[in-house]
Amino acid sequence: MDNCNLFAALRAAFPQDLDGIAVETDTGLAYSWRDLERGTAMIANLLASLKLEEGARIAVQVEKSVEAMMLYLATLRAGYVFLPLNTAYQKAEIEYFVGNAEPAVVVCSPANFGWVSKIAFQAGTHHVFSLGDARDGSLLERAARHSDRHQPIARRDDDLAAILYTSGTTGRSKGAMLTHGNLLSNAEVLKTYWGWRQGDVLIHALPIFHVHGLFVALHGALLNGSRILWFGKFDPKRVIERMPDATVFMGVPTLYTRMLAESRLNKVVARNMRLFVSGSAPLLLETFNEWKERTGHTILERYGMSETVMLTSNPYEAKDGERRGGTVGFPLPGVGIRVRDDEGKDLPAGEIGGIQVKGPNVFKGYWRMPEKTKEEFTADGWFKTGDVGKIDERGYVVIVGRSKDLIISGGYNVYPAEIEGYLNDVPGVAESAVVGVPHPDFGEVGVAVVIPKPGARLEPDKLIASLKSQLANFKIPKRCFVVDQLPRNTMGKVQKNLLREQHKALFA
Repeated sequence: MDNCNLFAALRAAFPQDLDGIAVETDTGLAYSWRDLERGTAMIANLLASLKLEEGARIAVQVEKSVEAMMLYLATLRAGYVFLPLNTAYQKAEIEYFVGNAEPAVVVCSPANFGWVSKIAFQAGTHHVFSLGDARDGSLLERAARHSDRHQPIARRDDDLAAILYTSGTTGRSKGAMLTHGNLLSNAEVLKTYWGWRQGDVLIHALPIFHVHGLFVALHGALLNGSRILWFGKFDPKRVIERMPDATVFMGVPTLYTRMLAESRLNKVVARNMRLFVSGSAPLLLETFNEWKERTGHTILERYGMSETVMLTSNPYEAKDGERRGGTVGFPLPGVGIRVRDDEGKDLPAGEIGGIQVKGPNVFKGYWRMPEKTKEEFTADGWFKTGDVGKIDERGYVVIVGRSKDLIISGGYNVYPAEIEGYLNDVPGVAESAVVGVPHPDFGEVGVAVVIPKPGARLEPDKLIASLKSQLANFKIPKRCFVVDQLPRNTMGKVQKNLLREQHKALFA
């Protein structure tokens, strides 16, 4: 293929009848395939008119909308690099991302335009637009003046398509650079492996600023020319209501537990469904079993990362094996997975070690961090995921934990070191430790344990309030304790395992 532009591949899969419905929203709007074709062309032409440099980054922090999806597709179409940012990020976080990525264009919600544009202009960004979830904002006003015809810009496999920021365990986020080839190869593998077929309809209830909603779900439906039932926000009652009209649903474990709390969920309502996929956080065996009992469907659990898109999946076809709860299935076709000890020796089946991966889906490296990139790859080119797990006797991959204390709360990654950094800056705080503990709804939540400086009086509620003004809500610890000392080993290192043990029943 001369043009490896991901958009060109997705566009080629649109149905022949462009007047058929492509997206139906939960607010009663319907978009045809022609609307997607014309809308992305107009936004792509607007971006082209700005005369941006090759490889320019388009940073986007907006509420979920079909127009936001069009902006993503238009960025690919115009040959630029898409940089999605979580809608919960606050000032200090946005300052860092804009400073680090140096985007040529920033698009934000109309309500945030004042403070976001100030940060962007100070960092040297020349173009700031707004885009609201009610089809408002300057981006659409400007795009409406442009032609609705556009030839997708030729791109090579190895050209950057997106940068996804993944929070660093040492506090600072790293930008994972994903290419057109990374994303397209993974989408094509999943299309086959998950049995996408004609007539499939996807319920899209995930955010579109991370891998699961933006790449896995969206590329899956578009590459199959499938209609999308679009939810701006997840609402368990309304999603269940639309199930009879759909065949595929993708969610994080939290969404499944919330639907299980609804009495209307049963085998009748799920009768037309073909596939339920779960990922982004560990699915409790209890949820896996209860879902099967209530709906007659076995959830397919899979495993991926910002740096690699999808890596493994439980089988879709029964001939390939059963879907086993507590596992993330087998390596996807074309993906290599190995488990090694600290000395770099391969471990036999059933033994726990560091998970390393290789394949066409593995990212190009971290944005402007050549040393960090080098550190995260082995001499023979395998990426060290930082996850700890094993491959059992039957070849199923089991993730047992994270080597770096990562907390996955409601499907979002929370890195304790980042939160500790902010807590330690609070006047009167001598030291802090943040650990993840089990939670029935979010899977895991953070708990902060803080030591005051001599003579200082700290109030847990005020400490949490100080974090709320600086960090995204999903990162805020659910509880805070002020103590005299933290448990340490002989080397003086805080023993977080003991803190986790101490607080594990908090939300039971």
